[in-house]
Amino acid sequence: MKLVIVSGLSGSGKSITLDTLEDAGFYCTDNLPLALLKDFTGLLTHSNKHLSKQAAVGIDARNDQDALNQFSTLIEQLQNDHIDYDVIFLRASKESLLKRFSETRRKHPLSDENTSLEEAIDLELDRLNSIASHASLQIDTTHTNVHQLRNIIRQRVCHTEDYGMSLQIMSFGYKHGAPNDVDFVFDARCLPNPYWEPSLRGFTGLDSPVIDFLSQADLVQHYLDDTAQFLSHWVTEFSNSNRNYLSIAIGCTGGQHRSVYLCEQLAAKLKKHRFNIITRHRELS
Repeated sequence: MKLVIVSGLSGSGKSITLDTLEDAGFYCTDNLPLALLKDFTGLLTHSNKHLSKQAAVGIDARNDQDALNQFSTLIEQLQNDHIDYDVIFLRASKESLLKRFSETRRKHPLSDENTSLEEAIDLELDRLNSIASHASLQIDTTHTNVHQLRNIIRQRVCHTEDYGMSLQIMSFGYKHGAPNDVDFVFDARCLPNPYWEPSLRGFTGLDSPVIDFLSQADLVQHYLDDTAQFLSHWVTEFSNSNRNYLSIAIGCTGGQHRSVYLCEQLAAKLKKHRFNIITRHRELS
């Protein structure tokens, strides 16, 4: 059977992730006590129902701390039982979470009269560190809306079995902050910048004038070829070691021109390796 364990900070998108998996045919249950995980997988493994072949469970910080500390042991049990599993951990910046709780007027599960919302967020992250350390996929939803998160889950989790290694190649702007949920980060700020060409400033790396400008720059093409060669080798090595997900980020100053162009060109070069590739342009969203 295929088991997906979904955990993370409250307000970061766990419910959306479980809903998306349920829509994709996974048998989902939320707030499962960790002490029951082995019994849960055993029950589904011996069930004849089709849905039992794909299951997802939500684990949050309301679990007993001793049980959370034993998460490594639970993972070893899953491996010994030959259960194919993935651990997804969702997070977001503290500022983003504070804003979300303020807008929805929800109560944080760990906050009370003695624990402020900000303290509860810190406490929750500390309690869930044991799960985060085992995550095969970490998603930072600080700059991700509901529709984008659903798309990430559909393409990186739901179709993994059909397409093998899943790659996300994302463009971003350093002036808006570098992403902290990626495996490789490439800095393109050394390349010629279309922003300084007045006729190109209003376009993006998806538009023909910028594409033509960057395609004619030898330095840009050397950068693209070197990056593609590096990734084509090392992504394959990760795939051979049974890694299912890999995230790549390319950054420029504003995330509008160079990084967008490189993201699209790199995806085109890597598609010949039959990876399931998702491109995302964070600042264009």
